[in-house]
Amino acid sequence: MLGVLLAVLSAAIFAFNNASARRGVLTGSVLQGLAINVPIGVPLFFVAVLVTGALPGMLRLPLRSMSLLAAGGVLHFVMGRYCNFRASRAIGNVLAGPIIQLQLAVSVALAVAILHEQLTLLRLFGIVLLIFAPALMRGAQKPARENASAEAFVPRYLEGYGFALLAAIAYGITPILVRLAVIGDDPRGGLAAGMIAYVAATLAVAALLLPPRQLRHALAVTAEARKWFAFSGIAVCLAQMCMFVAYIVAPISVVTPIQQLTIAFRVMFARMLTPRHEVFGTAMIVGTGLSLVGAIALSLDMKFLLGFIGLPDPNE
Repeated sequence: MLGVLLAVLSAAIFAFNNASARRGVLTGSVLQGLAINVPIGVPLFFVAVLVTGALPGMLRLPLRSMSLLAAGGVLHFVMGRYCNFRASRAIGNVLAGPIIQLQLAVSVALAVAILHEQLTLLRLFGIVLLIFAPALMRGAQKPARENASAEAFVPRYLEGYGFALLAAIAYGITPILVRLAVIGDDPRGGLAAGMIAYVAATLAVAALLLPPRQLRHALAVTAEARKWFAFSGIAVCLAQMCMFVAYIVAPISVVTPIQQLTIAFRVMFARMLTPRHEVFGTAMIVGTGLSLVGAIALSLDMKFLLGFIGLPDPNE
């Protein structure tokens, strides 16, 4: 029961992170968001690594593993978040969410091609739904007249969809890099991996801020944007930590599908925090629902599902 609660909590906090970042980019820039959002993860993960005793194992990782984790950190926390923030600013979290969720399809495709994992009918069904959901949302491109956001927010679809797709690719590649790093089965290895990834990403952000003009721009962030970017950075770290603990106390086949509730939570927090800067409507809700079903289908373990419904595994 604790694992299920932590998985739901993780999904909700991940969604709050996206909503907070959306509030931040309303008055701040994407670079300002990265400058605040990414470095926050270093001290938070460092404390988690110290408390759980993961530091010795992290220091013993081979150079190849550290390099892969560092590359994953830059790809996920810098490039992925940059594209995520750009998509959110252009079309809002509600429209961007199902497209970014294509990261699962990217991960599965790479896992089949590189890690030689099995492509089941359930996973194929999930991929089809994930691809179909954004196409269905084309009907939501013109906000309904009764939606108050129609007067205040004009989505930039080409920019938003393009960056959402780039974010999905970046987020989808990262798990493969982590798997190739071979950090072991100890969940504390996940905290160590997160620490290395955040340090590498922070160094990359620091490099982006080296030009004086860039640094002055980052320091000129408004108090309002600074607050929401900070909330976002803290939230995403807490969500990842809840996820790691959930993996300790519950089966992955249970935790991973529950975490896909982030897609639904995105809509809820969007209505709470940025209702005038999002696109809602029937097509949007149906597309989000299909994306949620597809994500859960991709995340389910076939053996677990067959056992749950009482059917024998055809491969045995």
